[in-house]
Amino acid sequence: MTDTAPDRRLLIDGRLTTATTTFASLNPATGAVIGHAPDAGPAEAEAAVAAARRAFDTTTWATDRDFRAHCLDQLHRTLVAHKEELRALTIAEVGAPHQLTAGAQLEEPIGVVRWYADLLPAYEFSRDLGVVEARGARHRRWVEKEAAGVVAAIIPYNYPNQIALGKITPALAAGCTVVLKGSPDTPLITLALGELIAEHTDIPAGVVNILSSSGAAAGEVLTTHPNVDVVTFTGSTATGRRIMAAASGTVKRVFLELGGKSAMVLLDDADFQAASMMAAYMSCSHAGQGCAICTRLLVPRERHDEVVEMVAQAMSHIPVGDPADPATYMGPLISERQRDKVDAMVRRAVADGAKLVCGGERTNPGFFYRPTLLAGVDPDSEIAQEEVFGPVLSVIAYDAEDNNNDDAADAVRIANNSVYGLSGAVFSASEERAVNVARRIRSGTFSINGGNYFAPDSPFGGYKQSGVGREYGLEGLAEFLETKTFGAVAK
Repeated sequence: MTDTAPDRRLLIDGRLTTATTTFASLNPATGAVIGHAPDAGPAEAEAAVAAARRAFDTTTWATDRDFRAHCLDQLHRTLVAHKEELRALTIAEVGAPHQLTAGAQLEEPIGVVRWYADLLPAYEFSRDLGVVEARGARHRRWVEKEAAGVVAAIIPYNYPNQIALGKITPALAAGCTVVLKGSPDTPLITLALGELIAEHTDIPAGVVNILSSSGAAAGEVLTTHPNVDVVTFTGSTATGRRIMAAASGTVKRVFLELGGKSAMVLLDDADFQAASMMAAYMSCSHAGQGCAICTRLLVPRERHDEVVEMVAQAMSHIPVGDPADPATYMGPLISERQRDKVDAMVRRAVADGAKLVCGGERTNPGFFYRPTLLAGVDPDSEIAQEEVFGPVLSVIAYDAEDNNNDDAADAVRIANNSVYGLSGAVFSASEERAVNVARRIRSGTFSINGGNYFAPDSPFGGYKQSGVGREYGLEGLAEFLETKTFGAVAK
């Protein structure tokens, strides 16, 4: 495990630059400083927006599809060539286990760039509406898709490669220019992306700008600036609400991918052993720091204790430790602040009547927290309603007795008893029965019997206060396109 990383630079208008001050980035597995990032403020944010505006308004980036495809192909090849450097930095700064970098923390996001690069040459940016008769003449009509403009992209710490590339890649494919702001907890990995773009691709100056900042001032510029056309944000629902309000002053288009409190439902005919193991490992993936993780496990009341025992047994075998070790499944939380938050929520849950079955303990060095299982959780309690963002699973019993031939009614009611609606899962011996339950739960994504929905071509996003809009797939590209309708007198 390395405890050092190169200090990084901002990317503004094609130039790699520093700021007046810097701030430290920590290795969450050790608590040691690994490097420093420039602390961009309003002046740097203004410069980045100005560069993006100039690049959009005065260059051919928005209209030259072939060149954009070339640049995305270049970016993909660059990321592949520097994959091991990025892997080491992701492990050190994010605390992501090595095995997770083979998937969602690094290699899968690199594949997202490849998917949009391949999509771009064949994408239909126009469609014909035919001819209509009006005012004694024939009129030809068609629709064109145009780049939405300057995009401000603000990302969190938990999956910085995935979320950064999931935002800038479709924006660039659409013809937009971008200002990307990384998380103050993981600035170095995001700035590394900017350095690769500047040094190894033909992406023109100003098309991509990347900032790091320890505070909120730079982000406030991005969300309110009149020269920003689109804001795309991933993070907490509370911050998302503030961003939506801030963007309303200039009526910006806003994409929000926010919190989740997803439920995994075990129907009475499920394979309880397999489902319990999946629930245990899913809730501890990246130490629970994932918005789509199922953190509520809904089980038939008469099977509650049996399932709790199975989950606890599975959690006892989860390898926790050095994220650089390929055998490690779960690493640390991102910071002492986040660990304190998780621990406080667990303690309040126990005070509210939940049973602490295992975990609930800090370990050092670094910001580790043991896999934690809470049983007998009240579905209306804080721990069942609020996002924890830690390795904590809450088991909730539901009544499975027949209710007008609907023995899943109580499970569906509890699953929907949330302001969130990002994801969910259901297990049943009958796929038809499982799909029927999934369709009644208000969420943007769903897993049936352990099925994986996540891929570059799969739209991802939530219902209710889990967000607005979709990332990935054709829907992700549409977030960065405007629609223009034409009419011309037919000759």
